[in-house]
Amino acid sequence: MPTNLRQKVWSFGLIVLFFVGWEVFCLASGMSDLILPRPSQVVETLINRFPVLWPHIIRTIYTTLLGFALGVALGVVLGAMIGVSRVAYDTAYPLLIGFSSIPKVAVVPIFVLWFGSGEVPAILTSISICFFPIVVNIATGLATTEPEMEDVLKALGASKFDILWNVGLPRTMPFFFASLKVAITYAFVGTVLSETVASNRGIGNVMMTASSNFNVPLVFAGLFILAGLGVLLYLLFSLIEGRVTGWATRKNDIAV
Repeated sequence: MPTNLRQKVWSFGLIVLFFVGWEVFCLASGMSDLILPRPSQVVETLINRFPVLWPHIIRTIYTTLLGFALGVALGVVLGAMIGVSRVAYDTAYPLLIGFSSIPKVAVVPIFVLWFGSGEVPAILTSISICFFPIVVNIATGLATTEPEMEDVLKALGASKFDILWNVGLPRTMPFFFASLKVAITYAFVGTVLSETVASNRGIGNVMMTASSNFNVPLVFAGLFILAGLGVLLYLLFSLIEGRVTGWATRKNDIAV
């Protein structure tokens, strides 16, 4: 068996072993499903309640992806500005760090006050929590461009925009895709956080309602859905990264 395939089989086996151990632990200890439901109970809840959960899943995916796309666009613009301008770095970077340090649960009520409850606060929360990794990685990628290369291009008559477009931005691609894989998980966090506070739809709202009704298997079903969506989107960006930035990978077995 090839080494790569054997590693994937082992990884899949360990994941299965984790859930089997969880199931056995709950059965052996007589754990109440009000505290920790068994994986089989969670899967059963997912199957039985899926027609009801589906509209909420669609709402969460739509809100997350829209917030993520807008956050990526904002992060790329700000990251490019900070990466090429010392003035922008000195001005914007402290403000961005300060904003990123604010717990987003404290920002959601402000969004609700401004825009009311619904999907707009969820989208804004998703943007606010996912754009910062994009900014940092784009700025870092631009900062790693060799000064010697810039000097050669300037000597050949290239403008600052030419250097940014033809050298700087391509050099940021490995950093950019690394930040995308982090930002997409943050986007889900922001969406669900807002849905638990200021929405009557979405997986976050389902989990909050289920928690208030002590329906713990449904809460865990929501967690399983969010985890699954996060893993799927992470893998999608990993595949795109391999296609776009394969030239930057020097080891085939590097963790992504």
